[in-house]
Amino acid sequence: MPHPDFEACLNAAMPARILRSVEGLLGWDQETHMPKGAIESRSMQKEYLAGLCHKEQTSPQFESALKKLIDLDTGKILIHDLSPEEGAAAREWRLDFIKQHKLPSSFVQRWTKICSEATHAWSISRENNDFKTFAPHLNAIINMAKERSEHLGYEKHPYDALLDEYEPLAKTEQIDNLFAELKPFLIDLTKKASRSTKELPTGPYPRSAQIQFATDLMFDIGLDPHHVRLDVSSHPFCMDLHPTDLRLTTHISEDNPIQNISAVMHEGGHGLYETGLPPKFYGSPLSEAISLGIHESQSRFWEVLIGQGRPFWECYYPKMQESFSQLNTFSLDDFYQRLNRVEPSFIRVHADEVTYTLHVIIRFELEKDLITGKLNVNDLPEAWNAKMQDYLGITPSTDSEGCLQDIHWSSGFIGYFPTYALGNLYSAQFFATFTKTHPDYAARIAAGDLKFIRAWLLENIHRHGRHYTASELIQNVTGSPLSSDSYKQYLTEKYL
Repeated sequence: MPHPDFEACLNAAMPARILRSVEGLLGWDQETHMPKGAIESRSMQKEYLAGLCHKEQTSPQFESALKKLIDLDTGKILIHDLSPEEGAAAREWRLDFIKQHKLPSSFVQRWTKICSEATHAWSISRENNDFKTFAPHLNAIINMAKERSEHLGYEKHPYDALLDEYEPLAKTEQIDNLFAELKPFLIDLTKKASRSTKELPTGPYPRSAQIQFATDLMFDIGLDPHHVRLDVSSHPFCMDLHPTDLRLTTHISEDNPIQNISAVMHEGGHGLYETGLPPKFYGSPLSEAISLGIHESQSRFWEVLIGQGRPFWECYYPKMQESFSQLNTFSLDDFYQRLNRVEPSFIRVHADEVTYTLHVIIRFELEKDLITGKLNVNDLPEAWNAKMQDYLGITPSTDSEGCLQDIHWSSGFIGYFPTYALGNLYSAQFFATFTKTHPDYAARIAAGDLKFIRAWLLENIHRHGRHYTASELIQNVTGSPLSSDSYKQYLTEKYL
């Protein structure tokens, strides 16, 4: 049984969590089914809900309940018989409360409305390759992000405050050092590993067949058909409303079915993490993800380490050939080589394993310069193209395949991008431990057994929620602190 004071705090926190779910549902609808002309009313709805949610997160009722568990000034647990899990929840609740208390309610509402409007403007601008129309919206978001970092506070760099919202305890200096190490390695590996492959047979790969294949795959990796649905959006995403209510989206190209499969494996990995969080603690940090770096490790684990592995396709390529007859004359060897081709390309979500993190480094460097004022929003397309040329040797011909391709900045997710690279590092280190635990993993996957993968991730990662910090979790699971060693070794062994 939970401690009565913990349960009281959980009850006081529940209204805010429910409001966040409702706001998330409106965001999901905005990206999937909402009529385009409804954006003004939707922005007002989300603005109002954000204000209500912030009010609940900082309410006197919640503060009073939390103060019975933990000293808000020192972080000292005040009740000696709290369980370790309840003590960890109190610790994380305190950090969340302090952070939310630093943000004025009027700022939270204004931020939500501006981001909702910007997301809609981004979608139209991307479709029309029109950065100038989107630029004023992005400029407003960058200005508010600067204001947000001042509200939250930081010691060395304004970007620290924004990064901490997605990867708690991470610092800009750490990311700088990490990327300085990875960048030359990845640029060099890209040159060495690039090679030509056979192209996939020409389409069309029917949309309906792609949706069916993706749906079957989603359930095969362990998602429950009673608790998840799959839709289509311009940018694939996973929306968690509750451990029993998950919304995924994918993107369909009738010329290339790999894009859809990769998206579903990626978002499905996110979804497995969310549905693996303990429902009994819903409303507390024990039923929330540790960080987005850990979250991205789960999506990359499934998308790349499993979904681009040879054993997986020994099982699934015959099924794919049944769905798309033009693949019947295209061998598994040719498909596997095409799937893992290293080739600089413009779109991050479709990038190969080797160049993917270079895409992330470009975005990190640009948004950091935007926050410090070193880069002006109007100069973003030119700066973007210059870094693409420097790091990947290619230059986008349009802004839609350049600086307009990602939804993140329009959604206000400044500080998010580094977590994609951290996810690659975490996942490689987790995978190295997983393969030692299951030395027969390749044969089991090739035979169609995927459930043991989810079971290992559930036991070691998902079920803990925010009981541990990211650094504690990686140490607990792998026996070592986070390092780029496993990631670099994995890429080198696979591609050289």
